[in-house]
Amino acid sequence: MIFHATIKVGNHRGKVYTIPLKCTVHYQMETAMKSFRERLHNEVIVFDGGVGTYLYEKGVYINTCFDELNLTNPDLVGEVHRDYVNAGADVIETNTFGANRFKLAPHGLETKVYEINRKGAEIAKRIAGDKAFVAGSIGPLGVQIEPIGKLSFDEAKEVFKEQAKGLLDGGVDLIVLETFSLVSELTQAIRATRELDATVPIMAQVTVNDDGVLLSGATLETFVSEVSTFDVDVIGLNCSVGPKAMLEALEHLKPLTKIPVSVQPNAGVPQNVGGRNIYMTSPEYIAEYAKRFILTGANVVGGCCGTNPDHIKAIRRAVHALQPAKRMDRATGELRVTAPEAVTVVPVDEKSRFSNKLAKHKFVTLVELVSPKGVSPAAQVQKASRLHHFGIDAINIPDGPRASARMSALALAAIFQREVGIETVLHFACRDRNVIGMQSDLLGAWALGLRNVLAITGDPPKLGNYPNATAVFDVDAIGLTNLINRLNHGLDLAGNPIGEPTAFSIGVGVNPGAINLDDELRRLDWKIEAGAEYMITQPVFDLRLLERFMKRIAHVRLPLICGIWPLVSFRNAEFMNNEVPGASVPQEILERMRKTTTKEEGFREGVAIARETFDRVKGEAAGVQLSAPLGRIEGVMTILE
Repeated sequence: MIFHATIKVGNHRGKVYTIPLKCTVHYQMETAMKSFRERLHNEVIVFDGGVGTYLYEKGVYINTCFDELNLTNPDLVGEVHRDYVNAGADVIETNTFGANRFKLAPHGLETKVYEINRKGAEIAKRIAGDKAFVAGSIGPLGVQIEPIGKLSFDEAKEVFKEQAKGLLDGGVDLIVLETFSLVSELTQAIRATRELDATVPIMAQVTVNDDGVLLSGATLETFVSEVSTFDVDVIGLNCSVGPKAMLEALEHLKPLTKIPVSVQPNAGVPQNVGGRNIYMTSPEYIAEYAKRFILTGANVVGGCCGTNPDHIKAIRRAVHALQPAKRMDRATGELRVTAPEAVTVVPVDEKSRFSNKLAKHKFVTLVELVSPKGVSPAAQVQKASRLHHFGIDAINIPDGPRASARMSALALAAIFQREVGIETVLHFACRDRNVIGMQSDLLGAWALGLRNVLAITGDPPKLGNYPNATAVFDVDAIGLTNLINRLNHGLDLAGNPIGEPTAFSIGVGVNPGAINLDDELRRLDWKIEAGAEYMITQPVFDLRLLERFMKRIAHVRLPLICGIWPLVSFRNAEFMNNEVPGASVPQEILERMRKTTTKEEGFREGVAIARETFDRVKGEAAGVQLSAPLGRIEGVMTILE
């Protein structure tokens, strides 16, 4: 949208000039839109919380027309926006959710639609300044539309257009269409916005029940299918349910689309306390689920009814934890960690035998052994010893895989190195430790002689036997890589000298079969900037996915180690294909495993398939990481013989 304006200026002789500002304002709006879209595709964006419920919390009576406050009490509305900006919101929404002619009519305000919406946008823009974007909020009309009601689709579109025009003229940076239960009504709101402005970013959000379907009964598949035909920037979920039900809905929604996804839950279900509706969900609980939303793939997080600036402040902290400061360094160009003058940083080829071999472009072999569920490591030590004599370069030890409670991976790694003499690659997960515990454990691992670390985010607890356990996730794998790199430069996370530096060889995980490969590659870029030195893939079954991935990372100079998992049965193949993210098992392999009739036959066929994969990748990858399902290392030896 282009605004036409003029400004009068005078010179020292008193002459006045009138200058048109059409181009300047247009340029500023284009810049704001590009900035929002760029940030949307490069970081997690935090929206504000509930506006209406926060006004109610500030003492506005429930029978008040909240949208009219833009005219009658703009200072109070501005105070709400200011509180959210100060809490860390990247985007604040206008106080216009119900500012359409049908919802304003009971208050005698149906003729003030444009005025209320434009004023709402102007208040928010004044408070946001250059600290936040402003989203023009548009909700459902509150009346039935065809085929149930008398209002036609085109008539509904015109009503939405009346509201959207006031918001756009007021200068909003984007439009958020929220809390819709009818997809047909939502599409009319999209049409209305696009007819007014072909370029403004649009977020389209629906509300769902505890079963993850729209309140109209429509499925998320229907929502995605119909809305994806329009030019929208974000699709998502808001209102009605609390964080838990919304996480389940997000897990259903995310695989259905490549469009960025938003999540804005209520603060639980309100309780009537002394005649007031009080939302009981704490900021800490909201923040915990915000981390889970992000890890599930949400691009936008925020709150809806019942959430206030305390909740948004907690969400902001959660986003900082999973999107650490190292990412922000890309904008400033300050991508290197500088060691204190007295510290000598150890070169990559001197960090460990394993690291030296990678640096010299020699093929490496890793075997994955999982920690025991009890206190005795004897069986694992015996297997590690056999593998060491066989010539394996290092043992790879997962850290609580599938969120299972096992012996400490760090302890088992130290036992292997002490009793067997073979190097280990220690998985180090962010799930179970805060940054204080991570730093302490890493310093301890170095003192125990461990030299190779694979930085991983970790599986969420819901995948394991203790689904209600609390996950920490202070940082993700990117932040952990940054932390390890700082220790390698003689600095703690706060930048304080620690004396003698560590010299960990830093590995990171990559997923060639990621649903959104662009996101995966973007995260890989961040990991490399944070200090990654080699990559290990998720188990690869479909070599076409690996080839596609390797073409996309042809510019990356880090060694790539290919993960190989010998299948043990058809059921195992189905599990890997359907329940392990990124582990796509081709149909031809599923058919080969389906034809096996006994456990031994299934194991032999799985090993044969893994051997074929090994033969294909050994000339392309820097090494392989072989898993030993059911602890059967003889399969690994067969593959490598």
